Amino acid sequence: AMSHPMIQPIIDFSAGAIGGTACVLSGQPFDTTKVKMQTFPSLYRGFIHCFVATCRTGGLRALYKGTTPALVANITENAVLFLSYGRCQDVVRFLCGVDRGAELSDLQKASAGSLASIFSATAITPTELLKCRLQAMHEMEATGKIAAGHKSTMWTVARSVVKEHGPLGLFAGLSSTIVREIPGYFCFFGAYELCRSTFAQYMGTDKDGIGILPLMFSGGFGGACLWMVVFPIDCVKSRIQVYSLAGRQEGFMKTFRAIVRQEGVAALYSGLTPTMIRTFPANGALFWAYENSRKFMMDHVKA
Repeated sequence: AMSHPMIQPIIDFSAGAIGGTACVLSGQPFDTTKVKMQTFPSLYRGFIHCFVATCRTGGLRALYKGTTPALVANITENAVLFLSYGRCQDVVRFLCGVDRGAELSDLQKASAGSLASIFSATAITPTELLKCRLQAMHEMEATGKIAAGHKSTMWTVARSVVKEHGPLGLFAGLSSTIVREIPGYFCFFGAYELCRSTFAQYMGTDKDGIGILPLMFSGGFGGACLWMVVFPIDCVKSRIQVYSLAGRQEGFMKTFRAIVRQEGVAALYSGLTPTMIRTFPANGALFWAYENSRKFMMDHVKA
């Protein structure tokens, strides 16, 4: 049915980008509170306190701090992720010795997603670094870690990082991002596909026929499983990326041990609440936009 071999990757890439946009717009306020709570847990009693305090000092705009790099990061991440997901499924088919068009099991799809995440992790590290810094800028100034009063945009922060650490400074936290994504996306795609299979079985239809709410729930469930697994890793990564502004770059294990020693294991889960609340609307929106735009484009290519 496909007219040209290049069409499929382009469709996957575009649908991923559209999904990424929907994901950010619905989830950004929760993401901002998550990063603030991860990097400055002592300043906030909990999610509501952080949310309200942020609104009080900077209005709604403060909750959408870092939206530009978040959009760039999320569009890039999902475009690259879903582009690679399709290609990695072919790799898994090849490794398992099944023919090209064959449907993969949920476990095989989870492995393909895990493999695909290495590519998306590399693509998003610089924008993710800039996003975290913009989100925690207010706290960095308030705690005296950096000088106050500069107008910060994605570009001024990028310039200062490159000036101080060279272009590779933008990749601070790459190894922790990869460490986070490989198990994370295994769980993400695994849980998403498993959830869709379960709905399909229960409703006596195929995966594509389960309808919009089950689809969105499956996306949210995949996201929840991803975050449960990777949250402590993500916390360490946020600290590395935000604090490397204030001087020396610490490694993953060193930062991890310091947090556990000084603040206890619970600090690694600071900011989990907004993340869990966010995952259903944000990942629901992601998969809804992805599946729908993909179907729309496929139908128009065939026509």
